[in-house]
Amino acid sequence: MKMDEKDIQILKHLLTDSRQSARKLSLRMGVSTVTMISRMKKLEQEKIIEGYSVRLNHELLGYDITAIIEITTNQGKMLEIENEISKKENVIAVYDITGNADTIVIAKFKDRKDLSDFVKKLSAMPNIENTITNIVLNTIKEDSRLI
Repeated sequence: MKMDEKDIQILKHLLTDSRQSARKLSLRMGVSTVTMISRMKKLEQEKIIEGYSVRLNHELLGYDITAIIEITTNQGKMLEIENEISKKENVIAVYDITGNADTIVIAKFKDRKDLSDFVKKLSAMPNIENTITNIVLNTIKEDSRLI
């Protein structure tokens, strides 16, 4: 899909506040409500908009620890392991990477015991050779709103 400047502006507005109505957004952008609904549906059909959600303050919810875990796996088992890890509730992201490790996992924990239990369970999984856990000391930026 070829996006124009109006489509990009729609996305920027929705990233700021995904709860706003198509009517309110159309008034902000100076287009008809019908045009706005049509553009939003097209963005959804093209899977550019995959859904609408809220951003949470994880620390206020008790998730004080963010860990970045590097995982080295046995050859041929990486995707199987990544899919299993991605099902865990506290896992924010799972990435295939290049470099010394095969996978990076970003996860949030309420305390050190939760982190310790998680890493021990990872290490006990079949086909995981090694893990290296990094704990985030300060979060400078954490924002997936890219456009």
